[in-house]
Amino acid sequence: MAPADEKPHTIDEIEALPEGIRAELIDGQIRYMAAPASIHARLISRIDHMLESYIDQHGGTCKVYPGPFAVYLSDSTSPYVEPDISVICDPVNKVDSKGCHGAPDWIIEIVSPSSVADDYLIKLNKYRNAGVREYWIVDPCKSRVTVWNLVDVAMDVYSFSDPIPSFVFDRFSIIIQDLDL
Repeated sequence: MAPADEKPHTIDEIEALPEGIRAELIDGQIRYMAAPASIHARLISRIDHMLESYIDQHGGTCKVYPGPFAVYLSDSTSPYVEPDISVICDPVNKVDSKGCHGAPDWIIEIVSPSSVADDYLIKLNKYRNAGVREYWIVDPCKSRVTVWNLVDVAMDVYSFSDPIPSFVFDRFSIIIQDLDL
Protein backbone atom coordinates (compact mmCIF):
# COMPACT_ATOMS: atom_id res chain seq x y z
CA MET A 1 0.00 0.00 0.00
CA ALA A 2 1.07 3.56 -0.62
CA PRO A 3 1.92 5.58 2.49
CA ALA A 4 -1.07 7.57 3.80
CA ASP A 5 0.41 10.89 2.67
CA GLU A 6 1.22 9.60 -0.83
CA LYS A 7 -1.42 9.61 -3.54
CA PRO A 8 -1.85 6.18 -5.18
CA HIS A 9 -0.47 5.95 -8.69
CA THR A 10 -2.68 5.06 -11.64
CA ILE A 11 -2.63 3.05 -14.85
CA ASP A 12 -2.45 6.36 -16.75
CA GLU A 13 0.90 7.04 -15.10
CA ILE A 14 2.21 3.60 -16.08
CA GLU A 15 1.04 4.05 -19.66
CA ALA A 16 2.70 7.50 -19.81
CA LEU A 17 6.16 6.14 -18.91
CA PRO A 18 8.75 6.50 -21.68
CA GLU A 19 9.18 3.57 -24.07
CA GLY A 20 11.51 0.96 -22.62
CA ILE A 21 10.82 1.74 -18.96
CA ARG A 22 9.41 -1.40 -17.36
CA ALA A 23 7.19 -1.01 -14.33
CA GLU A 24 4.22 -2.60 -12.63
CA LEU A 25 1.41 -1.06 -10.59
CA ILE A 26 0.53 -2.97 -7.45
CA ASP A 27 -1.54 -1.54 -4.60
CA GLY A 28 -1.16 1.97 -5.99
CA GLN A 29 2.65 1.78 -6.04
CA ILE A 30 4.76 1.88 -9.18
CA ARG A 31 7.42 -0.83 -9.02
CA TYR A 32 10.20 -0.28 -11.51
CA MET A 33 11.76 -3.38 -13.01
CA ALA A 34 15.39 -3.82 -13.98
CA ALA A 35 16.41 -5.46 -17.23
CA PRO A 36 16.55 -9.23 -16.77
CA ALA A 37 19.86 -11.03 -16.25
CA SER A 38 21.04 -13.36 -19.02
CA ILE A 39 19.79 -16.55 -17.28
CA HIS A 40 16.43 -14.86 -16.70
CA ALA A 41 16.11 -13.90 -20.37
CA ARG A 42 17.23 -17.34 -21.53
CA LEU A 43 14.70 -19.10 -19.28
CA ILE A 44 11.91 -16.93 -20.70
CA SER A 45 13.03 -17.70 -24.25
CA ARG A 46 13.36 -21.47 -23.79
CA ILE A 47 10.14 -21.94 -21.79
CA ASP A 48 8.26 -19.76 -24.28
CA HIS A 49 9.58 -21.91 -27.12
CA MET A 50 8.53 -25.15 -25.37
CA LEU A 51 5.03 -23.82 -24.70
CA GLU A 52 4.58 -22.51 -28.25
CA SER A 53 5.71 -25.85 -29.68
CA TYR A 54 3.36 -27.79 -27.41
CA ILE A 55 0.37 -25.63 -28.34
CA ASP A 56 1.18 -25.86 -32.07
CA GLN A 57 1.63 -29.65 -31.95
CA HIS A 58 -1.68 -30.12 -30.14
CA GLY A 59 -3.72 -27.67 -32.20
CA GLY A 60 -4.42 -25.50 -29.20
CA THR A 61 -5.99 -22.06 -29.23
CA CYS A 62 -4.04 -20.68 -26.27
CA LYS A 63 -1.44 -18.00 -26.98
CA VAL A 64 1.87 -17.44 -25.19
CA TYR A 65 3.03 -13.89 -24.53
CA PRO A 66 6.58 -13.43 -23.21
CA GLY A 67 7.36 -10.28 -21.26
CA PRO A 68 7.30 -7.45 -21.41
CA PHE A 69 3.56 -7.84 -21.99
CA ALA A 70 0.91 -5.74 -20.25
CA VAL A 71 -1.60 -7.57 -18.09
CA TYR A 72 -4.46 -5.61 -16.53
CA LEU A 73 -5.56 -8.17 -13.95
CA SER A 74 -8.96 -6.83 -13.02
CA ASP A 75 -9.99 -3.41 -14.25
CA SER A 76 -8.34 -0.29 -15.57
CA THR A 77 -7.15 0.87 -12.15
CA SER A 78 -4.97 -1.82 -10.60
CA PRO A 79 -3.07 -4.07 -10.61
CA TYR A 80 -1.06 -3.81 -13.79
CA VAL A 81 1.73 -6.39 -14.15
CA GLU A 82 4.21 -7.54 -16.78
CA PRO A 83 4.71 -11.27 -16.14
CA ASP A 84 7.68 -13.02 -17.69
CA ILE A 85 5.33 -15.40 -19.53
CA SER A 86 1.54 -15.24 -19.84
CA VAL A 87 -0.55 -18.03 -21.35
CA ILE A 88 -4.00 -16.90 -22.41
CA CYS A 89 -6.53 -19.47 -23.61
CA ASP A 90 -9.20 -16.94 -24.60
CA PRO A 91 -7.10 -14.37 -26.49
CA VAL A 92 -9.97 -13.23 -28.72
CA ASN A 93 -11.88 -11.86 -25.72
CA LYS A 94 -8.97 -10.83 -23.49
CA VAL A 95 -6.17 -9.49 -25.69
CA ASP A 96 -6.09 -6.21 -27.57
CA SER A 97 -3.37 -3.82 -28.74
CA LYS A 98 -2.67 -2.73 -25.14
CA GLY A 99 -2.30 -6.22 -23.66
CA CYS A 100 -4.41 -8.68 -21.69
CA HIS A 101 -7.53 -7.50 -19.87
CA GLY A 102 -8.35 -10.03 -17.18
CA ALA A 103 -6.50 -12.98 -15.74
CA PRO A 104 -4.25 -15.10 -17.96
CA ASP A 105 -4.78 -18.83 -17.49
CA TRP A 106 -1.14 -19.43 -16.59
CA ILE A 107 1.60 -17.05 -15.48
CA ILE A 108 5.28 -17.86 -15.15
CA GLU A 109 7.62 -15.54 -13.27
CA ILE A 110 11.40 -15.95 -13.24
CA VAL A 111 12.69 -14.77 -9.86
CA SER A 112 15.32 -12.05 -9.76
CA PRO A 113 17.06 -11.03 -6.55
CA SER A 114 15.02 -7.81 -6.55
CA SER A 115 11.67 -9.55 -7.13
CA VAL A 116 11.66 -12.32 -4.51
CA ALA A 117 9.01 -10.84 -2.19
CA ASP A 118 6.85 -9.69 -5.10
CA ASP A 119 6.94 -13.04 -6.91
CA TYR A 120 6.53 -15.35 -3.90
CA LEU A 121 4.04 -13.32 -1.86
CA ILE A 122 2.42 -10.26 -3.39
CA LYS A 123 1.90 -11.53 -6.94
CA LEU A 124 0.81 -14.95 -5.72
CA ASN A 125 -2.12 -13.34 -3.90
CA LYS A 126 -2.92 -10.91 -6.72
CA TYR A 127 -2.90 -13.71 -9.29
CA ARG A 128 -5.05 -16.00 -7.16
CA ASN A 129 -7.59 -13.24 -6.48
CA ALA A 130 -7.73 -12.26 -10.17
CA GLY A 131 -8.51 -15.82 -11.32
CA VAL A 132 -5.17 -17.01 -12.73
CA ARG A 133 -5.41 -20.81 -12.83
CA GLU A 134 -1.73 -21.79 -12.69
CA TYR A 135 1.32 -19.89 -11.44
CA TRP A 136 4.94 -21.00 -11.73
CA ILE A 137 7.77 -19.32 -9.84
CA VAL A 138 11.05 -20.30 -11.48
CA ASP A 139 13.95 -19.58 -9.14
CA PRO A 140 17.36 -19.90 -10.86
CA CYS A 141 19.27 -19.12 -7.63
CA LYS A 142 17.66 -22.12 -5.88
CA SER A 143 17.30 -24.30 -9.02
CA ARG A 144 13.66 -24.92 -8.21
CA VAL A 145 10.19 -24.25 -9.54
CA THR A 146 7.22 -23.65 -7.28
CA VAL A 147 4.01 -24.63 -9.06
CA TRP A 148 0.70 -23.30 -7.81
CA ASN A 149 -2.64 -24.73 -8.92
CA LEU A 150 -4.63 -21.66 -7.93
CA VAL A 151 -7.96 -23.31 -8.69
CA ASP A 152 -7.52 -26.00 -6.05
CA VAL A 153 -5.02 -23.94 -4.02
CA ALA A 154 -2.39 -26.66 -4.17
CA MET A 155 1.37 -26.18 -4.39
CA ASP A 156 4.28 -28.42 -5.39
CA VAL A 157 7.99 -27.70 -5.54
CA TYR A 158 10.27 -29.23 -8.18
CA SER A 159 14.00 -29.13 -8.76
CA PHE A 160 15.35 -28.16 -12.17
CA SER A 161 16.08 -31.89 -12.76
CA ASP A 162 12.46 -32.98 -12.19
CA PRO A 163 9.81 -33.23 -14.90
CA ILE A 164 7.48 -30.33 -14.06
CA PRO A 165 3.88 -30.93 -15.12
CA SER A 166 1.24 -28.36 -15.91
CA PHE A 167 -2.40 -28.80 -15.09
CA VAL A 168 -3.53 -26.21 -17.67
CA PHE A 169 -1.99 -28.45 -20.35
CA ASP A 170 -2.45 -31.95 -18.95
CA ARG A 171 0.19 -33.64 -21.14
CA PHE A 172 2.81 -30.89 -20.92
CA SER A 173 5.89 -31.17 -18.74
CA ILE A 174 9.30 -29.60 -18.85
CA ILE A 175 12.70 -30.38 -17.31
CA ILE A 176 14.50 -27.07 -16.81
CA GLN A 177 18.00 -28.56 -16.71
CA ASP A 178 17.40 -30.05 -20.18
CA LEU A 179 16.80 -26.62 -21.70
CA ASP A 180 19.80 -25.26 -23.56
CA LEU A 181 20.54 -22.53 -21.03
